Amino acid sequence: MPIAFRKQVRVDSWSFWSCVVKDLRGKQFSEDEESNIAIDEDIFGGERKIEDQYTLDSEYIKRYLGELTPMQESRLLQLRKWIADLQKGKVPSDTTLLRFLRARDFNVEKAREMLSQSLLWRKKHQVDRLLSEYETPEVVKQYFPGAWHHHDKDGRPLYILRLGQMDVKGLLKSIGEDGLLKLTLHVCEEGLKLLEEATRSSEHAVQAWSLLVDLDGLNMRHLWRPGVRALLRIIQIVEANYPETMGRVLIVRAPRVFPILWTIVSTFIDENTRSKFLFYGGKDYLQPGGLLDYIPKDLIPDFLGGPCKSFVHEGGLVPKSLYVSGAFTERDGDPLSEDSIYRSVSLAKGQVHEAVVRNRDPQSVLTWDFDVLRHDIAFTVFHTALEMPEPESCATALCASGGEPRAVLPALEQRGWREGRHYQRVEPTLVCHDGESIQGSHVMAECGSYVLQWRCELLDSAHRAAQLMYFHETLASHQYK
Repeated sequence: MPIAFRKQVRVDSWSFWSCVVKDLRGKQFSEDEESNIAIDEDIFGGERKIEDQYTLDSEYIKRYLGELTPMQESRLLQLRKWIADLQKGKVPSDTTLLRFLRARDFNVEKAREMLSQSLLWRKKHQVDRLLSEYETPEVVKQYFPGAWHHHDKDGRPLYILRLGQMDVKGLLKSIGEDGLLKLTLHVCEEGLKLLEEATRSSEHAVQAWSLLVDLDGLNMRHLWRPGVRALLRIIQIVEANYPETMGRVLIVRAPRVFPILWTIVSTFIDENTRSKFLFYGGKDYLQPGGLLDYIPKDLIPDFLGGPCKSFVHEGGLVPKSLYVSGAFTERDGDPLSEDSIYRSVSLAKGQVHEAVVRNRDPQSVLTWDFDVLRHDIAFTVFHTALEMPEPESCATALCASGGEPRAVLPALEQRGWREGRHYQRVEPTLVCHDGESIQGSHVMAECGSYVLQWRCELLDSAHRAAQLMYFHETLASHQYK
């Protein structure tokens, strides 16, 4: 909002605020409310102690801030005065103050603490310079599937993210977590600017933007845990510094794997923000109650069957030639675990390494993620309903190069076990080449033991051993519906 608006504010009648404060006396409030009311009385009662800059005009409020109760106006003025004292007169816009107040249910003390931390964060990371100084990396221009797209029916700026086409791993290995964070913050700063423009061009306050997320193409590779952790850290930063900017989130073409991702991510999203999510599976988004209720028909993007040409990039896999060495490494203290979740083994010519997973939950899902370093490795998944010897521990371990391979099926074959009779191949053999990263999943329809097997396809024993770095986990059946 332009500074000029503050200079044009006309002062409301002081008796109005006196009546508000008097009306509050004698009512029953919580401790937090009583504390805030006491401060209200100090500011508005008795002598007229504050300057014109700490007053609001009713027309200004309606035009640029939306509908506010007298109590909310009072809290806004308190926060503005307190922040002005702390920031030596450099006060954020009233819309910014309101966002932080709403994020803390208009508790002034909590809002001030949250906003103060955010202002320090902005100063430390020079966020105010992002709009003028940010240079979009080439890999983002070519492979990031997100962009602003007109507006929704409420006049909110609309951002589209084709998450199902986003190569999180490739982007992180190309620009790093800091690069992805900076990209996200730039989008948020663009959003704040678009909100100001939307408010100026419309007849009402536009205080939040909308997000349309297309999940077509989402699969297990999007559950790459280091990538999920990086996204969670970014979500936490955005939640702390851009509160109440999300007016509505429309999720379309949600596949079966989405509930797993949502279970992981949703706990890191503010409850009020979560309530703004609307989900559509299949082509439900084209039915009554779908996108047409929220986005003008002529602005439905073409890739969703609408008439409007979208400039959102289709995304796709980032070529490994664009990876930057050291761009992304796992960090300590992430939200989901303490140590690296990957295990590493070396495989010489013909050697086999296996991970045995016991399943007692039919319809649960076995997922895997592994990288092949040097030479080719053949990967297969087997199942047996027969009792197998208790395998060595396959628990999550600190990634250590040169771990000893372990194999169960070859030992059982020496005892007479045969494929097709004692155990079955449930996933066809996949030959993975040097430098490849593989993610996949298998629905474990039956109880029993499932075996993930990696076999070195090295042709010449004189060459150095192949390196395998892998992770696997089981997702309970109730998570995968």
